[in-house]
Amino acid sequence: MKRVKVWDLAVRLFHWSLVLAFAANALVIDDDSKLHIWVGYVAVGLVVLRIVYGFAGRGYARFASFPPSLSSAKEQLTDIATHRTRVHIGHTPLGALMIYNLLAALLVVGLSGYLMTTDMFWGTEWTEELHEVAVTWTEVSVVLHILAVIYESRRTGVNLPRAMVRGYKDIPNH
Repeated sequence: MKRVKVWDLAVRLFHWSLVLAFAANALVIDDDSKLHIWVGYVAVGLVVLRIVYGFAGRGYARFASFPPSLSSAKEQLTDIATHRTRVHIGHTPLGALMIYNLLAALLVVGLSGYLMTTDMFWGTEWTEELHEVAVTWTEVSVVLHILAVIYESRRTGVNLPRAMVRGYKDIPNH
C-alpha cells in the first residue's frame, strides 16, 4: 500500500459539517422552524466557502484538479463495465460530476429557501415547488453519492470514507 495525502483539514471539515447540516435539516429539524432557516444559511455559507476554496486552496481541493469531463466520466464507466481498476488520487471523474451537482443543487436549495422568506416571494407556489424539487434532487444525489463511494471503495480497494476522515488514501500496489 502507498499512503497519499489527499484531503486537507479544510476540505474534511467542510464535508462533514455539510453532511451534518444537510442531514439535520432533511431528517431532524422541523421545516417550519427558525432553526431550519439558520441551518440552511450555515449550509449555504459552507458551500460558498468551498467554492472560494476550490479556487484559492491547494492540491486536490482545487477545482482545477477535478474538472468536469464527460469523456473522463465515460472512461470511468468503461473501466467499471470492463472490470478495469484505475485508482484516482483525488476525485474520480464521476465523483467530480457529483460534487459539482451537489454544490449547485445545494445553492438552489438555499436560494429557493431564502426566497420563500422574503416579502416578495413569501407564499408563492413556484418557490416552494422549486425548493421541494431541489431538496428531493439533492437527497437522491446524496444517496447515489454514498452508494457510489461504497461501490468504488470495494471495487478499487481504496477506503474512500476513511480517506475523508483521515485525509489520506491508502492505494493498493497493483
